[in-house]
Amino acid sequence: MPANQLSVRQITPAEHRDHLATRPEASFLQLPAWAGVKSEWRAEYLGWFDASGALRGTAQVLHRPAPVLRWTLAYLPEGPVVDWEAEDAHAVVEPLLEHFRRNRVFLVRMGPPLTARRWSGAAVRKALSAGGHSLITELEPEAVDDRAALVAAQLRTAGWRKQDVGEDFAAGQPEFQARIPLVAADGTRLDIDGVLAGMNQNARRETRKAASGPLEVQVGGAGDIGRFHELYRETAERDGFTGRPAAYFSTMFRELNAHAPGTCTLYFAVHGGRDLAAAIRVHTGRGAWYVYGASSAAERKLFAPKALIHRMVADSLGEGCDYLDHGGVSATLSKDHHLAGLTLFKATLGCDVVQTLGEWDYPLNRPLAAGFDFYMKKRAKR
Repeated sequence: MPANQLSVRQITPAEHRDHLATRPEASFLQLPAWAGVKSEWRAEYLGWFDASGALRGTAQVLHRPAPVLRWTLAYLPEGPVVDWEAEDAHAVVEPLLEHFRRNRVFLVRMGPPLTARRWSGAAVRKALSAGGHSLITELEPEAVDDRAALVAAQLRTAGWRKQDVGEDFAAGQPEFQARIPLVAADGTRLDIDGVLAGMNQNARRETRKAASGPLEVQVGGAGDIGRFHELYRETAERDGFTGRPAAYFSTMFRELNAHAPGTCTLYFAVHGGRDLAAAIRVHTGRGAWYVYGASSAAERKLFAPKALIHRMVADSLGEGCDYLDHGGVSATLSKDHHLAGLTLFKATLGCDVVQTLGEWDYPLNRPLAAGFDFYMKKRAKR
């Protein structure tokens, strides 16, 4: 094997977990514990090895079988976990595809964990208020990662196809994500006041009022999932979305905290013995994610959800995290778009918008891959 060539072979979950411990930037979606949450998928663990036999990268792969057929979709959420600054993209993906060709995979989908561009929350708020732009990508970014652009170009050359990204959300991980930065642009770690300074004036005032007011912020345990789900059901009914069952959250809490205590934290904002808001935060390495939230329609002027944001920011700062992720946003800057309000809300909370490298597909069985693509597009229109 040439010195710069990599090979891929199966490894154990423990070997993958040990490698993740050396890569604190890795997403919780790559934790073996996450495969325990996504029980309808089959997990496989792969390692990339150089000519000397040294481990250079790993990935948790989630396999979803096609109906009836013995072929699978292979999904690498926020993976592979390799040093993309050091490794050539061709050297990473070619042995990966060869492994999947031998194992009846009809489509490979991966999301290399790279950030292409970043826009400040203040710039996004200003653009949404002023109008005149259609998409966030029309704005001048605050930061650009040239390595991400190079990896994207290499993937295109190798025949990978980037998932189409419109103004609405699609299946998989969103390409545009909202993150409260916990580190300044010069690398200095912020304190709570520094983080709050990134919010707009109203959000900052409400967050401080919520944190210093009559609310009590409680940290729940496994036995409190029912409390969370009661508020979550109320939120789903009020906002018109289909929620997940309580068992899903019980599994998430159990599996993630079995990986390491404190990986998944359940918060409640309580007033007069009544739960007014609840949130679930996940933490691993240098990242923290606000993954689920719920709230009551009562006592709105106490700003209970913002009390939880204040606490999650404080806890994430204490853990040395670089950001608190608030999930996906649309790329739209059109005030008339139904997702513009969500983008504005997250920007008022001080979230920057980061554009990831997105998710990429490589069909290994083109007829099956085309059928899957047709099915997903049809499902998205329902």
